[in-house]
Amino acid sequence: MEGQRGFKLLNVFTGIFVAVLVVVPPLGSKLIAIGPLVIPGGTLVFPLTFIINGVLTEVYGFERSRRLIWIGMGCQFFAALMFWLVGIWPEAPAEQKQDAYLAILGVVPRITLGSFAAYFLGEFLKSAMMSKMKFAQGGRLGWLQTWRFVASSLVGEFVDSVVFIFIAYGGTQPIADLVKIVLAIWVIKVGYEVVALPLSIWVANRVKAVEGIDRIDRPEETNYNPFASFLKWD
Repeated sequence: MEGQRGFKLLNVFTGIFVAVLVVVPPLGSKLIAIGPLVIPGGTLVFPLTFIINGVLTEVYGFERSRRLIWIGMGCQFFAALMFWLVGIWPEAPAEQKQDAYLAILGVVPRITLGSFAAYFLGEFLKSAMMSKMKFAQGGRLGWLQTWRFVASSLVGEFVDSVVFIFIAYGGTQPIADLVKIVLAIWVIKVGYEVVALPLSIWVANRVKAVEGIDRIDRPEETNYNPFASFLKWD
């Protein structure tokens, strides 16, 4: 049975996915310039989570993607907890690095909450939308496959950007400025994924061949509730 056998590449994707999520918050502590745009450094790597999510949903289906999202969220929470714990721990007498540590790895509650909420909503929305589109398209390849990758990213990345910026920075800047930041980050993230699209689709189709699976989620068999049996293991 499909659900009873292991897969060669699923753990590899899980490792990369978790690694990206853990490094995004520290990278986000530095603002970088891309031409006239100023964005958090984490924007350079965070779109990889949406790319991996898309590949996994396309290949293995929504339920395995849901599991990966929860694993990633748990690891990100653990990392934030450890950053916070070490940050409040008294430093050694010879150390003079507390301010530097907090500037890079310090946990800011609003930003952390915004990051978790944006990740949760954006990732699940992308995965569910892509899964439903694949079923509606009969799992066909070519332009239809390309469109479900792009459309799900457009929606998922938009929700992610809006939720993060307005939770993390709402009230600190005029709404018009926050909207500009949201649009800038959204365009950059989606552009990132569009550029990587040929590779994403090639990887997805190659993984299908290697793993011997091309899951199409049937509505009557798929529970799209993010919390449904997330502790259940095949």
